[in-house]
Amino acid sequence: MATTTEVAPGIRRVLAPNPSPMTFTGTNSYIVGSGRVAVIDPGPDDPAHLAALEAALAPGEGVEAILLTHGHSDHTALAPRLAALTGAPVLAFGDWTAGRNPRLAALPGIAGGEGVDRSLVPDRVLADGATLVLPGVTIEALWTPGHMGNHLAFRTGEVVFTGDLVMGWAPSIVSPPDGELGPYRASLARLGGLGARRFLPGHGPPVEDPAARLAALLAHRAAREAAIRAALSAGAATVAAIVATVYTDTPPALHPAAARNVLAHLLDLADRGLATPEGPLGPATRWRPRGPGV
Repeated sequence: MATTTEVAPGIRRVLAPNPSPMTFTGTNSYIVGSGRVAVIDPGPDDPAHLAALEAALAPGEGVEAILLTHGHSDHTALAPRLAALTGAPVLAFGDWTAGRNPRLAALPGIAGGEGVDRSLVPDRVLADGATLVLPGVTIEALWTPGHMGNHLAFRTGEVVFTGDLVMGWAPSIVSPPDGELGPYRASLARLGGLGARRFLPGHGPPVEDPAARLAALLAHRAAREAAIRAALSAGAATVAAIVATVYTDTPPALHPAAARNVLAHLLDLADRGLATPEGPLGPATRWRPRGPGV
């Protein structure tokens, strides 16, 4: 049974019944405002969750807009049904390819595309800084790529809906070419400059100390980079070998996701002249360290 909770004044969270190692307790769908409301991330295509969203609306309330943080199907797949039911337009930064680094997207052998909603075509495109004005609330869209190129955060007052970019229970996966580490770090820094008092993520509970969480995520990435560089220098030359060396505390079921993060780090290191692939990119590509500390 879906759980509806008021997580901030004028903000209701409806938890989708899709728990997993990648979604934690499930996808958070948010209803923002009253009377004429916005729904942020309607979630998976599940009739029970659609019914829960309907039930969470007060009598006479109407959905003005459906906002998507990014193009992963656990956040977007219910949008067409909810739009058909309510008549509300679907708003997003673009389709699942929007905002990707075209150079990365053109590289052969790096795969990607895990969990994306390839059918996503928003009714309206939200540019960085676009605003939606509802009775008593204004929602600002902030382009925050990193986890995915089309990722948006939404700010209203001192609350920021952070999608999958910032979560309290786990760091975000960065899987090229959909995600990229340079923009990920820049997006975290951008969120840090907002002065928000609370983050509401796409999965898991609210983040009550945004500054501390952002600092922890940046430190985590720096530590992973250092460990990957050390593994490279010690002779772990493939993604699989680096995962086995660095992710010793990670359950094997999550090693495929860890491999995508390692690849993101290696591509970032290559851009900075600190690593280089030996031959064409692919699952078995061998990498070698370069630059200072080698």
